[in-house]
Order: sequence, then C-alpha cells, then structure tokens
Amino acid sequence: MPLFWGFRWYPESSNLIYGFMRRLFSSFARGLPGTGLLFMRLVVGTALIARAVAILCSGPKLGPAILQVLTAGAGLLLLAGLWTPIAGALVALLYIWDILSDTGDLWTKILLGTLGAALALLGPGAWSVDARLFGWKRIDIRNRP
Repeated sequence: MPLFWGFRWYPESSNLIYGFMRRLFSSFARGLPGTGLLFMRLVVGTALIARAVAILCSGPKLGPAILQVLTAGAGLLLLAGLWTPIAGALVALLYIWDILSDTGDLWTKILLGTLGAALALLGPGAWSVDARLFGWKRIDIRNRP
C-alpha cells in the first residue's frame, strides 16, 4: 500500500474523505472525556453562533459580515460534530484574523479561537456525526447453525 502524504491509500475504499478523517483520530473518546468534548462543542458552537448573529444584526460592512457568516457556519458544524477538525481550525484562523484586523473584546476572541484550536486537535468525541460516519465499526458475526 503506497503512502500518500503520510496516509496509506486503500484502493478498496472509494471515499477519500473517509480515509482522511479516519486517520485524524486513533479513537473517538467515550465516557467522561467524550461527554466533556460534547459539552465543549455545544458551548463553543452556541457562543460562535450567538456572537455572529449579534454582530450581523448590527449591520456590518461586507468584510466583517463574511467573517461572521463563516464563523456561524463553523459554529453549526461544531454543534453537530461534523468535520470537527476542519471547523475547529477554521474557527482558530478566523479569530486570528479577527484579532489582527479589528479592535474590541480581545479576550473573548482569544478564548473562542483557543477553544476552536483545542477542538481541532482533540477531535469530536463519541457523540458526534464524525464518530458515526468515520469511527470504528463493529461487525458481529454469528455462528452458522
């Protein structure tokens, strides 16, 4: 099996994103760590969406409006636990951009950006769409009578 950017290529797998997402995490945390990741995703996703909607309702210019629409979209992905590493990295990058380009509440931006990066590195946990789509599958084989 040849290597492709450090990932093994499985020709029988027709879905490239499956192989990529599956390789991001060795396992999806269950139990108390999984519950902690679920709460973290819910809080961060809700905070991102609420902050983006509040800023969009104030009628910003086009540049900040695009930033907030992307932030709300990443918040929705984090709420569902779908593409968590990509959404978390997007949140971190958006808040780095927001910190460098705008004044305002610096510590809120730092906190949300850091939490986005943490979710990108830690993964979604067992109670997520990512775990359902890309997690380990259990196959029970019954004995033939």
